[in-house]
Amino acid sequence: MTKYVFVTGGVVSSLGKGIAAASLGAILESRGIKVTMLKLDPYINVDPGTMSPFQHGEVFVTDDGAETDLDLGHYERFISQRMAKRNSFTTGQIYETVIKKERRGEYLGKTVQVIPHITDEIKNHIKRGAEGADVAIIEVGGTVGDIESLPFLEAIRQMGFEEGRNNACYVHLTLLPWIPTAGELKTKPTQHSVKELRQIGIQPDILLCRAEREIPEDEKRKIALFTNVAYEAVISAIDSDSIYKIPGLLHEQMMDEIVCHKLNILAKAADLTVWKNIVTRIENPKNTVNIAFVGKYVDLTESYKSLTEALIHAGIHTESKVKINYIDSEEIEKSGTDILKTMDAVLIPGGFGVRGTEGKIAAIQYARENKLPYLGICLGMQLAVIEFARNVAGLKGANSTEFNAEAPHKLIGLIDEWKDASGKIEKRDENSDLGGTMRLGAQACPIVPNTMAAGIYGAQVNERHRHRYEVNNNYVEQLKAAGLVISARTPTEELCEMIELPKATHPWFVAVQFHPEFTSNPRSGHPLFTAYVNAALAHKGVK
Repeated sequence: MTKYVFVTGGVVSSLGKGIAAASLGAILESRGIKVTMLKLDPYINVDPGTMSPFQHGEVFVTDDGAETDLDLGHYERFISQRMAKRNSFTTGQIYETVIKKERRGEYLGKTVQVIPHITDEIKNHIKRGAEGADVAIIEVGGTVGDIESLPFLEAIRQMGFEEGRNNACYVHLTLLPWIPTAGELKTKPTQHSVKELRQIGIQPDILLCRAEREIPEDEKRKIALFTNVAYEAVISAIDSDSIYKIPGLLHEQMMDEIVCHKLNILAKAADLTVWKNIVTRIENPKNTVNIAFVGKYVDLTESYKSLTEALIHAGIHTESKVKINYIDSEEIEKSGTDILKTMDAVLIPGGFGVRGTEGKIAAIQYARENKLPYLGICLGMQLAVIEFARNVAGLKGANSTEFNAEAPHKLIGLIDEWKDASGKIEKRDENSDLGGTMRLGAQACPIVPNTMAAGIYGAQVNERHRHRYEVNNNYVEQLKAAGLVISARTPTEELCEMIELPKATHPWFVAVQFHPEFTSNPRSGHPLFTAYVNAALAHKGVK
């Protein structure tokens, strides 16, 4: 029987429920327990795919093509289990399912209500997502007291009663603010948050108290007394300079032992050797490299969370500190590329929309002409193709139809825009949904032998995608004749997956249509990012 750990949050959002939950999963997994994780998001959007990165942060994509909350990326970085569509759902998905059932007559004419129909559907989704695991860690998005969270909280309350005392554990993450004028941590917000949770009918078993400094013993006892939580289960979750230290911090306070005791699980002792080694490498780098991260969401690093973590992982596995220099591509458009002169490598991430693209193209041209290691991801590959077409292949005015539908050379476009060799554009139906129009999820394709891509991946690459636009196959031969290497193409429609420049013309220039950052983790890193950082080290002169 699967046992459940429910993780809720209080006081304010963005306290780190996802990282706390994932860290607990990592410790339990180190004890030989099979763990899976689920994220329950209260917003009514059907998925995060059409939500602004400024508001919501990164959209994480699973192997089976689900567009999910960025917390699923944390789950995959901390535990070995791969996430899928069943590991994340929203209020919108729940209501959509219930309404479809009602339309089909599955409720036999009954009045459809939040309780029991919505809560039953939530419980069904949780149980399906938890199948096959010893322990399922369920993170409820938002904070206690939010109107939209109430159906989720009611559902997990019911599950605690239905599954039995030894099969459910409630963890509540809350804030202890430091008030400088008073010179103390304040426990009242935590007390009120737990009071709100108890009014719903949930008594937390463990409190994770987020604070910027250690919690004094007197304050811990006060929290335990007023929240009816055991003193040893009041756990300090202090700010850390690395998220990969959190498993060790929680284990030192015996959080995994408390969970195992509550769930009546007999397991071997935790072995956090791998996490200790990761932390040691992070704290003791042998070298430093400066990466120019040229994007347009640079003021919000959550928009590129998996990518920045993948660079950190590459640093771990090259014993380097990867210093990410966020550069606004619009600033390059205004001021030029001088800012890149002190960089050891350039990276262009994915993105949508025309804003800042010419600045990115200028950065790519600088990297190509000055032999600076370059990695392009998704849009970063498309823009690299455009830059090469304009400045090497002689295709003046080359562009993407996403940016200029009237470009003389439509190097990048939707497939139905360039399948007709005449160049006739068939416009997408303006009434169609934005969701569900992209190439999503993992797709395997062969790699051309004797290329840099083959040296990194081997004979085949299998990575996740999230994009609408493709390199126009009608221009591939012209690009190849001008010296561009197409090192991987999909086996069916021969869509361009990887490009590179020959070693004879550039030491390391690779761009990919997929998103390799989604499969990187701190334990094993990722071969593409490791190769990229090694190229940056070589450019810097580090042997």
